[in-house]
Amino acid sequence: MRVRTAVIWTLAATAAIFLGWRMLRPLEIFSISKRFENPLPATPVPSLGTLSARHCGTCHRANYREWSTTIHRRAWTDSYFQADWRAEGRKQICLECHTPLTTQQRYRVLGYHGGNRWDPALAPNPAFKQTLRQQGVNCAACHVRHGVIYGPFANLNAPHPVARWNNDNEACVRCHVVNNRHRDVFYRMPPCGTVTEITRTRRRFQLEGLPIHALLSATSPDPLAGVPRYVGERQAPPARRAVDDDGYGVALPARALAALKCVECHMPSVNRPLVPGGKVRPGRRHLWRGGHDPRMVRDALNVSFAEALTSTSGRERYILTLTDTGAEHYIPTGVPDRHLTVKLRVLDAGGHTLKSRTFTLERRVLWRPFIVELHDTRLRPLEPRIYGIGLSTRTHPRPTAVEAVVRYWLMGKSHRAHLHYPAPISYVLFRSRIPLVGGNASGAS
Repeated sequence: MRVRTAVIWTLAATAAIFLGWRMLRPLEIFSISKRFENPLPATPVPSLGTLSARHCGTCHRANYREWSTTIHRRAWTDSYFQADWRAEGRKQICLECHTPLTTQQRYRVLGYHGGNRWDPALAPNPAFKQTLRQQGVNCAACHVRHGVIYGPFANLNAPHPVARWNNDNEACVRCHVVNNRHRDVFYRMPPCGTVTEITRTRRRFQLEGLPIHALLSATSPDPLAGVPRYVGERQAPPARRAVDDDGYGVALPARALAALKCVECHMPSVNRPLVPGGKVRPGRRHLWRGGHDPRMVRDALNVSFAEALTSTSGRERYILTLTDTGAEHYIPTGVPDRHLTVKLRVLDAGGHTLKSRTFTLERRVLWRPFIVELHDTRLRPLEPRIYGIGLSTRTHPRPTAVEAVVRYWLMGKSHRAHLHYPAPISYVLFRSRIPLVGGNASGAS
């Protein structure tokens, strides 16, 4: 009996120590693939002399102006990134995307202690340039590989080497595809699961026989498809094989890469010259609007709020319907912090709340002691979500209006408190108030 008791207590103590360690240990929510081991080489481009975005902007003025307004431009200076980076212990790996060039990083990676890519051996970087770091994800991060400017065109009469990349989406994949093949990560999607979401959407639509390009506005046929990308040729030459090395080293198959359509949605098409006075040709705006941009998110949603038919006298019910009609990925996508809330309220004549209901569309993950995805209630493409609130017109005080508000959250309130982050963390996507007596609905905003 004593031996049995001792064994039980030993096992209990071991389990307690193990779980305690799991609660306190550094949290590693994804595995670092080979392409993230080191920053991008800042190989000089002949005749340019610098990889500064400002220098690129002397010729490519429209692209530079647009880039200057984006979150890519603020990838290093963004106050939320800086607060989160400090809270996470200023991990070197974060810089591989936020300041991806070797000359943008104060330290260079010599290797990894024990082969652990979360624990790099660092040394001062003599090539570091503070002005370049301030530019975040600049032109060179996407367009420069081994001293060549890559883009959608080739054979240009340019003052620097130019080549055409295999696919327009290649530059996006390096930072926006993160896997979760770490040994103790048990959730189904990686922390930024946009590509996985698109893959699942396409698989579902194929199984259901739905024509995805005809249904989703943001993925309608690309107006640039089939446009010659080689100057002086009437038609584009045959596509290069996926094994051709254009310096991007993308692991995804060419067909899967083209199907992502990142640039087709987030870089709207435009006809304009590459440089002032040049030939007008099809191109893309360098905007990359996403979750930080209310208009971009609103355009991907279809929202309606109206009274539902009821059969009970004195009882009314109002329904909000929310549908992702403009993106093949889920809304919101990206890090699990992002979520939507739907708040329905019944109001009296003084604007006071008589009744309210709040719904949260989120991806809930248990981080400790084990990383497990608990549930995912975010909007999936073309799957309407219906949220309702009922009321009685006979109560006192009498209800005079019903209101619906849909809000996008960049992070949760608890995370904001942890970071001591002072800036706004949410914005309103939809607001509508319907009068219950005298008058019609006020409409949505």
